[in-house]
Amino acid sequence: MPTLTAGRIRHGVVYSLKHAPGSEEEADFLRANAALESIPGVEAFELLREVSPKNDYRFALVMEFADRAAYEAYNNHPEHVSFVRDRWDNEVTDFLELDSEAL
Repeated sequence: MPTLTAGRIRHGVVYSLKHAPGSEEEADFLRANAALESIPGVEAFELLREVSPKNDYRFALVMEFADRAAYEAYNNHPEHVSFVRDRWDNEVTDFLELDSEAL
């Protein structure tokens, strides 16, 4: 992953789902999560499976934005808002979110 340049925002989340590993419900959630990539302003989108035995999270999501305005537009976009309300809040059991900018 390239170094984050000044002014850009990297949004990262690690999370676990209530669904059984390998289930159709898990796959359906991940497809819906991947669809967030199509929201305007989202760059460098990656949906990943967590492999570290050092934590209990199962997935990671990372994306970048050109600037804080693009990040805020994503946060307020109707597709993101409905995904959080209709899927995330009901299907994610635990998460840690990191929104970062370069020092």
